[in-house]
Amino acid sequence: MIEPDDVKKTAVLQVSICQPLQQFLLELGASQGAVDHYSPQFNAFTAKAGEVLLGQGEAQSQAYFVVDGIVRACHYTQEGIERCKEFYFEGELCFLYVSWLKQIPARYQLEALSACKLIQMPLSVLDDTLLQAVQLGLLKQQLLYKEQKEAFLLLHTPEQRYLYLREHSPLWLERLSQGQLANYIGITAISLSRMRRRLQDSF
Repeated sequence: MIEPDDVKKTAVLQVSICQPLQQFLLELGASQGAVDHYSPQFNAFTAKAGEVLLGQGEAQSQAYFVVDGIVRACHYTQEGIERCKEFYFEGELCFLYVSWLKQIPARYQLEALSACKLIQMPLSVLDDTLLQAVQLGLLKQQLLYKEQKEAFLLLHTPEQRYLYLREHSPLWLERLSQGQLANYIGITAISLSRMRRRLQDSF
C-alpha cells in the first residue's frame, strides 16, 4: 500500500524531473505561477528507439519535450514510402502545429528515432489564457522556422542544403544516418555518399 508521504515524495520528484520543460516555458514568457500550476500534469518517461508517440491518423493530445535523444515526424504513403518532415533534438518541444490549431488527425507519425528521455505535456495546457505568451512565442518560432526551411528547400541545390546543415546544424550530420539525412535533403543515400566524397576531395 502506498502511503500519503510516498505519494507526495513521488509528486515532488516528478516535478523536479520535469524542470527542463518548466524552464523552456519560462523562457517563452510563462509566469512562474502558471508553470507551477500546470507542472503536476507533466510526465517524464523514457521511450525506446522506434517507439511511436503519435500514430499517423490519430488525434493529437500531447506535446513532447526532448530531454535526451531524437524524435522525428514522418509520413508513410500507401506504397510504404517514408517521407520525413522533421527531426527534434534536445531542448525542443515536439508536436504537430496544424493538427493542434485545426484539431484534425495527425498527418504525420511522431516516433522516437533513438532511445529518448521525454517530458509529456497535454496540448490543452497551451489553450489556457495563462499561457498565451507561450502560445505566441511558439507560433513565432514556428513561422520563422518554416520560412527558413522553405528557403532551404526552394532556393538551394542538394549540395548547398548539405553544406548549410554542415555549417549550421553539425549535430544532424553527427547523429543522423546517411539515409535519414539524404531523405531530408531530398536525394538518395547513394547520391549523398558521392557528394560527401566529392566535397571531401575538394578540401
